[in-house]
Amino acid sequence: MSDLEVIAEPGRQDIVVRRSFDAPRDVVFKAMTDPRYLAQWWGMKESELHIDRFEPRPGGSWRVVEKAADGGEYAFHGVFHDVTAPEGFTQTFEFEGQPGHVLLETHSLESEGDRTRYTSYSVFQSVEDRDGMVESGMETGLTESMDALEALLRTMT
Repeated sequence: MSDLEVIAEPGRQDIVVRRSFDAPRDVVFKAMTDPRYLAQWWGMKESELHIDRFEPRPGGSWRVVEKAADGGEYAFHGVFHDVTAPEGFTQTFEFEGQPGHVLLETHSLESEGDRTRYTSYSVFQSVEDRDGMVESGMETGLTESMDALEALLRTMT
């Protein structure tokens, strides 16, 4: 059973996501930052992820396109600001369907014995941007992605 927690307090410009994984921190970090693994867990269950570029290093950029079962394509991109293995990374995130609405995400990984505690802190440019993300159904996609990551991690350990 997932312990996913999504915190989006009214009137704030941030979202905090927490989840534990049954895998060591270095393995979780690898699954999150190696494009060979990213395509296996990121996005909705019934979609396919195409990785245009993924350079997890300070100043490196990334761009992915999620191809939905209905034929729709949804592209996302950003820049890595900090990447510190296996502690985590900081990046920007922008949905190309709504250009100009950039958010900053910090992904932290903490060891808890043989498990890892993941925390994501996302800061939006405005409360309206944050609320738009929440209303977009992001929690459904996030849940599917985190569950797929957990399944992938079972094959990596």
